Amino acid sequence: MALGAVAEPPVQRRGSDYAQLSRRISQAGLLERRPASYVARIVLTLGAFVAGWVAVFLVGDSWWQVPLAALMAVATTQVAFLGHDAGHRQMFRRRGPSELVGLVAGNLAVGLSYGWWVDKHNRHHANPNHEDEDPDVGAGALVWTPEQALETRGFGRWMAQRQAYFFFPMLFLEGLSLHVASIRAIVGRSDGRYNTPMRHRAVEAVLFVAHTVGYVALLLAVMSPGKALLFAVVHQGLWGLYMGCAFAPNHKGMPMPTADEELDFLRKQVLTSRNVRGSRFVDTALGGLNYQIEHHLFPNMPRSNLRRAQPIVRAYCAEQGVSYAETGLVESYRQALGHLHEVGRPLRG
Repeated sequence: MALGAVAEPPVQRRGSDYAQLSRRISQAGLLERRPASYVARIVLTLGAFVAGWVAVFLVGDSWWQVPLAALMAVATTQVAFLGHDAGHRQMFRRRGPSELVGLVAGNLAVGLSYGWWVDKHNRHHANPNHEDEDPDVGAGALVWTPEQALETRGFGRWMAQRQAYFFFPMLFLEGLSLHVASIRAIVGRSDGRYNTPMRHRAVEAVLFVAHTVGYVALLLAVMSPGKALLFAVVHQGLWGLYMGCAFAPNHKGMPMPTADEELDFLRKQVLTSRNVRGSRFVDTALGGLNYQIEHHLFPNMPRSNLRRAQPIVRAYCAEQGVSYAETGLVESYRQALGHLHEVGRPLRG
């Protein structure tokens, strides 16, 4: 599969449950691209992002840079959401414009490898919450199943016992983790081959270096080294926290199918996903990811159409007797933390 767009759902036989839902969604016009709307969103989001950096330059060597760093964390996450939409080809049908937006938003503006993210996200969408197939629930700093917990040793085992308490504090390091993973993906090789497939590796490397040099140079040019370091810590820490808080409600604490469970596409996507209720403010704050069920069923659906698709999908799931999970934002975090705590139970005796 070529990189540049997250995998679209497989073609289903005409009478399948997913095919029937897909026809209803298509007849409602919800799969049609909305390029004009996205151009406006891109201009406004990147405009606010650039304006924020102009403000950083104008404020100069002042402690007012600390609240500016917090605002830039919000702006950075909103730009990252653009990269997410571009990777799913929600914006434009043609690959070229989508990849251009993804590379500018990801590598240049945020410092996040677009090619690495697309490869990783492809695998997540293909098998969400599948321990052996979904990279988002593989054992790492956190463990997601009792089996993963029992395999930990040393400090990792101590952490697994208490991971629910450390989840949100650890998110402050998520930004740094994403930068490091991006570098490894761009340059990482083994057996003479790159570990992560990318369509535009050289371009990604150049843009990533430009981001890093520009970021450090701007901060050191306008403020003292101490304030520059504080700005970077606040900015990167809050960006990681925001990103983690946007993605955590989507699947954490939802069923984790195994290889022995044969689920069709509809059930594989719906049963492992959780929606978050809320107003249009929540839609904006979470980048449309609060409609996780609709997004997983129709990953190339424009973000602004997800709200309109929800009642159709929810009603269809009720017809088919498929459980449709939807909760408030705070409750979604409670469920995710509850799952993390339960996973560590075997280690607590």
